[in-house]
Amino acid sequence: MLFYFFEWLEAAYHPPGVGVVRFLTFRAAAAAVTALVIAFWLGPKIIALLKRKQVGEAAKLEAPKTHLTKAGTPTMGGLIVLASVLIPTLLWGNLTNTYILLIVFVTTALGAVGFLDDYLKVIKKKPKGLIGRYKIVGQVSVGLIVGGIIYFFPHVVDPDLWKLNSSTTVPFFKHREFDFGVFYIPMVIFVITATSNAVNLTDGLDGLAIGTVGIVALTLAVMSYISGNVLLSDYLTIPFLRGNGELAIFCAGMVGAALGFLWFNAYPAQVFMGDTGSLALGGAIGAMCVLIKKEFLLPTLGGVFLAETVSVIIQRAYFKYTKKRYGEGRRVFKMAPLHHHFEMLGWPEPKIVTRFYIIAILMMIVSLATFKVR
Repeated sequence: MLFYFFEWLEAAYHPPGVGVVRFLTFRAAAAAVTALVIAFWLGPKIIALLKRKQVGEAAKLEAPKTHLTKAGTPTMGGLIVLASVLIPTLLWGNLTNTYILLIVFVTTALGAVGFLDDYLKVIKKKPKGLIGRYKIVGQVSVGLIVGGIIYFFPHVVDPDLWKLNSSTTVPFFKHREFDFGVFYIPMVIFVITATSNAVNLTDGLDGLAIGTVGIVALTLAVMSYISGNVLLSDYLTIPFLRGNGELAIFCAGMVGAALGFLWFNAYPAQVFMGDTGSLALGGAIGAMCVLIKKEFLLPTLGGVFLAETVSVIIQRAYFKYTKKRYGEGRRVFKMAPLHHHFEMLGWPEPKIVTRFYIIAILMMIVSLATFKVR
């Protein structure tokens, strides 16, 4: 909205300096700063409201015993994150850009699913919250809409997207695209659903999920800017996606929101994201990879989220197998997801989070290197 205001101001009165708003880098930086300010301003107010309404985290019996002290900590703090991401995007983004509209839709819709889950758990005191299959229905529906628009109406997103509507780039190879064909929409559904749940699983230690999300969002901001820049995309021999650079504004907002929320979520946390934030941010990361045609980079870029998810899958599968074969379930990890395994080994929570950040940064470097090493 501010984008349009400054455009009108420049056209009508030509004040000096206003033209800088045309530059994507300026608007991305402005979105990050705006998100940070909103998070700092809104955070204490939301936390105070949650405390007043007694919206606290219930004790998790399946978590390590050290987590019992976290019971009662305000949750549903994802409201802070969502406001800090969406408001700067609406203020500084080009709202006629379909990429922006799609990513705002994904974030809002999955944020609503997460909010409903938190509401049922915390307010209505239903231990399981939103029934799993209903949560999946919401995630699948979002993926179906995004995949369907790109596959059947690519011209609505980008006039030239029909050339790549069901394709994606292949890391480390020049001028090489992989076409999903009729499996494109199922792929989009899987990516958005999987990343949404993966971030949700990662959100188990103070600052772990939001900090990692911020690192991934910074990487996606760079990637989307390059994909939407005709000179840089040609130099790096990746497909040019007209208008894709606007997504850098959303990603920059996510970085600012992550930093702002981390101020309150760092150990010891004053507030938790809850599913309101984790489902939305995870789905947004998956949708970003779809929109910038970098789905094959997701396992590398989201390496921390992948490790957490795989640890749960391995733990459950091995437990069921050994119970059926030996009559007694056995475990590969002391506890899953993976961060709980290290807790059970005696690692302090801040050390686990910091080391996971280091791994996420290394994964960021590897992911960005694929743009040049081709």
